[in-house]
Order: sequence, then structure tokens, then C-alpha cells
Amino acid sequence: MKDEERDGAGTSGGGVRLERTDGIARITLDRPDRLNAVDSTTDAVLNEIWDSVERDPDVRCVVLTGTGRAFCAGADMKEDGPGGLAYWARSGRHGFGGIALAGRLSVPVVGRINGIALGGGFEMALGCDILVAAESASFGLPEPRVGRLPLDAMVTLPRRLPRTVAMGLLLTGRRIGAAEALAAGLVNEVAPDAELDRAVDAWVEDILACAPLSLRAIKRSAADTAHLGEREARIAGLPSLVAALESEDADEGVAAFREKRPPVWKGQ
Repeated sequence: MKDEERDGAGTSGGGVRLERTDGIARITLDRPDRLNAVDSTTDAVLNEIWDSVERDPDVRCVVLTGTGRAFCAGADMKEDGPGGLAYWARSGRHGFGGIALAGRLSVPVVGRINGIALGGGFEMALGCDILVAAESASFGLPEPRVGRLPLDAMVTLPRRLPRTVAMGLLLTGRRIGAAEALAAGLVNEVAPDAELDRAVDAWVEDILACAPLSLRAIKRSAADTAHLGEREARIAGLPSLVAALESEDADEGVAAFREKRPPVWKGQ
């Protein structure tokens, strides 16, 4: 993935499409015939994309979605890949699809859940910061039903949900619909299928209204101090925090408020 690809440029390959426009990186899993299941090639491309996006100072928000009736059905079980133990041993610190364990990216990631999110697909959704689901979407972790393990979700889900809810999903392989996911606190919003893009765009618009350095500092703090107590986390001198507090945008935000005009963010 080349860093010189900027606004209006799109790339496609390995079952993934990337388009960067107006500060938004739109990443689409594009294997509809396999319900956007992730094979080794797709996984490699995704990891290249995440690195490329993180290096791009012009990207202020990421939207992750899938093509067709699935967000992502998880790992492509038709691929003759490594066994479970070998996969676990070599899996990176970012989890399934390079994004399942939150904190890889410094910019907000909106998950546009357009359909089923199963197994690794559910885990990738959990790696997003904001989830907007279509009414027809559903979530599930079927791994134990096929003798496998939801390696990321069995760590992340109990930290996100009440234990009974998390274990009910992890120990049964059952699916839940979008409405139930909303009630459980798994997603931020559920929209009619025909209005999914409108709902996602509204979240993106609110993100872009914020100072980019402020959002980077907020996200880095939430991810990088999760293991600390409140007092220790509060005083952690993260570089992103210092950069935001000393930025020109910090002065611009106050000036715009006083002058009753929209701020013009420079990201510096």
C-alpha cells in the first residue's frame, strides 16, 4: 500500500478495497462470494492497509464495512491454512484481521455492520470504536461449534459486556440480532438497512467536526492506559496528549468558540 495514494485514490486487491477521500479512509472487505471471509492473502492486505492508514496524517476517520449481505463471516475455513495452535502462536498483537484488538490505529474507526458479523468478523467489529449496524445485521461466535476458539473475543468480550451476556455468547455459538446487540451495549446505533449509510455518515460528520489531534490523544489514552488505575492514567504523559495540548488547534478551537464560527482544524 503506497503512502502517496491520497484523496480520491482507490486501491483494490486481496479481497479488500480502500478509498481515501476528504480525510476518510473507507475500507471494504470485498469477497461477497465467501461472505467476506478472511483468508491469508486478505489478512496480509488488511495489515498493510492499517499500517498505511496509520502513517497517513490526512486520514482523520476510518469506515470499515463489507460487500453484499455480510460484514465478515470470519476466517475462510475453505483455505488450507495453519492449524489452530500454529495460528495462535503466530497471530500478531493486533488480533484477527489486524484490528480485532483495539488500539492499533490512532484515528477513530467506525464499523459499518451491513450484515452478518461472525467469528473473526465479530472480533473485527469489536476492534472498532463506534459500531453502526443495519437492522438485518447479526453477530455470533460459532468457533466452539466447529472445535475452534474465538481467540480475540474470549479476551475482549468479557471486558466489554456483563459476564453473563459475554459468556452466553462465547459458550453457545448462538447469534444475536442488531436490536439485541444494541440493548447489550455492543453497538452504538441500529438503522434500517436502507438508511445505514445516512447513519454512518452522521457519525463520521461528528468525528470530522472535532480537532484531529484531540481525537488521537483521546483514543491513544483510552487504549494505552487501560491497564492503569485512574490516577496513573490521568497523569500519563503520552506524546499524543502533549501534542494536542500544545497544538495550534487548541488555540483555534477557543478562538472559534469566542468568535462564534466553525473552527478550521490544521491537525497541528
